[in-house]
Amino acid sequence: MDVDSSKQPPLPQIQPCRYKVGKTLGAGSYSVVKECVHIDTGRYYAAKVINKRLMAGREHMVRNEIAVLKKVSMGHRNILTLVDYFETMNNLYLVTDLALGGELFDRICRKGSYYESDAADLIRATLSAVAYLHDHGIVHRDLKPENLLFRTPEDNADLLIADFGLSRIMDEHKFHVLTTTCGTPGYMAPEIFKKTGHGKPVDLWALGVITYFLLCGYTPFDRDSDFEEMQAILSAEYSFAPVEYWRGVSGHAKDFIRRCLTIDHARRITAHEALQHAFVARQQPADGAGAGENLLPTIKKNFNARRTLHAAIDTVRAINKLREAQHLMDGARSREPDRGSAPHRKDADADADVPLCKEDSGNTAKEEQIHVTKTVASCCGE
Repeated sequence: MDVDSSKQPPLPQIQPCRYKVGKTLGAGSYSVVKECVHIDTGRYYAAKVINKRLMAGREHMVRNEIAVLKKVSMGHRNILTLVDYFETMNNLYLVTDLALGGELFDRICRKGSYYESDAADLIRATLSAVAYLHDHGIVHRDLKPENLLFRTPEDNADLLIADFGLSRIMDEHKFHVLTTTCGTPGYMAPEIFKKTGHGKPVDLWALGVITYFLLCGYTPFDRDSDFEEMQAILSAEYSFAPVEYWRGVSGHAKDFIRRCLTIDHARRITAHEALQHAFVARQQPADGAGAGENLLPTIKKNFNARRTLHAAIDTVRAINKLREAQHLMDGARSREPDRGSAPHRKDADADADVPLCKEDSGNTAKEEQIHVTKTVASCCGE
């Protein structure tokens, strides 16, 4: 564990649920996020409902998330606020602001037009919140578009950084680095894969990936396999190509991405330095590029093309796994004709969309992950 558990808040005391839960907003490996309303006040919030049975042995993760949220809640307009936390017989509840404006990329795709200056505004808001986190000794470790939400559907709604489940409070009074493999692969910095120790600079790397994505519709290290993606990240193997996809993007924007995607974390741009960069500070590009081109058609085209490609790749992989499983079962039957079932074997599937954190992985069964929504939901009526 990265943080001394003695410095973290204790788990909430058991008490009756004060909220009525509604529709499901999202689901993770051991929790679901549901819309909820306070029984007494009638105010709506979002509740992260954590099933205690699925979470057994990893309670420190909840304590850590509570500690982080308590430290930064109400301190910055672009950070999700922790409203309440408590424990019932079956679940743990973390109650936060209800972000009704949707995820970052979904919001962009609904717009009629989208320019580089719009991307700069989004990155500026995110950077401001990241700088605040870093000033308070916190590294997020899982920045990605899915964790950037809008408070309301209005055009001028605040962008919020959400999901602090992998965040850590760094000890500023002594040399302290994090060494666990943690994050979402496509947004993870090289030092995380190398396990040489990491800290706040990993958030700037992730912001570089997000910026690249916001300007072209795909991520810089997108590859056909996780291994190829990791190799590309370790060598910072990316480019601003094909040229037609990047013709409307300024040199300042590309330089900002390069400064974020610097392999040497000691030379990587910091959050406060990034806020002063020409791309974020809205200075007009010296080369005049990208001043007024609508980037939305290119972004949508690239995003949809890659989504279709990866869906096809996933289908082929699933078919191959089924064939392998059938082959193993046939082999088992031929070797043990008198037995009625195949020998136990490890599950070969892996959910690529679930952020990985080896320190927190535990031994959660895949069937529990598949049924977590049903399991948690069945306890929400307590």
